[in-house]
Amino acid sequence: MRALIVDDEAPARAKLRHMLGAFSDVDVVGEAADGASALSLAAELRPDVIFLDVQMPEVDGFDVAASLPDDAPALVFVTAYDRYALKAFDAQAADYLLKPVDPERLERTVQRLRKSALAAIRPSVGMPANLAIVDRGTTHIVRCADIEWLEAADNYVDIHLAERSLLLRRTLTALLRDLGAGFVRTHRSFAVAVDAVQAVNTKSKGDATVVLRSGAQVPCSRPYREALLQGLRR
Repeated sequence: MRALIVDDEAPARAKLRHMLGAFSDVDVVGEAADGASALSLAAELRPDVIFLDVQMPEVDGFDVAASLPDDAPALVFVTAYDRYALKAFDAQAADYLLKPVDPERLERTVQRLRKSALAAIRPSVGMPANLAIVDRGTTHIVRCADIEWLEAADNYVDIHLAERSLLLRRTLTALLRDLGAGFVRTHRSFAVAVDAVQAVNTKSKGDATVVLRSGAQVPCSRPYREALLQGLRR
């Protein structure tokens, strides 16, 4: 079982690495001190499980989870605070550990991971504050509030901001599940941020064009128009 440890505090990483060393079938393949580095290492090392701190500067643990691809490893959230537990388990996390981590509790976590189909565990983390998108060796921190629209591109989503776009390796359906009610699907391949909509221009046969604050125009097919209008009314 290949494990990646993510925590912005070096002593916490060292302690967890030492504790995981007690399990002969767990191999800690890397450590990251921040969310952006975690995403780069996850893509490079392909771990089976990520032990992920929740509170980290700029990109927190839930932001990291939302930015991982759909075939991401299992996630075990590790934090000093129990108030995130409900959100973590709603996200279908493999487990949730409180600091200081108890050795017996960690053993139960490892046993649970051994029994799990690790590749099938994919969290739905709820509306993140940011997405961390790795592009050509650079990690871009994108505020979800700045996203105007989304476009499906095979197993990627083209994230459109006012002046640029970036590719995130996720499916549109899974990403929309995490982004929540602030985004509405307008087409099989498109979705828009409700707050970015300036106008909806109706066309023939019930289709429409959605005009966004940057001036971009996104198609809205008839089956999705009512959901869009409901989202705007909310």
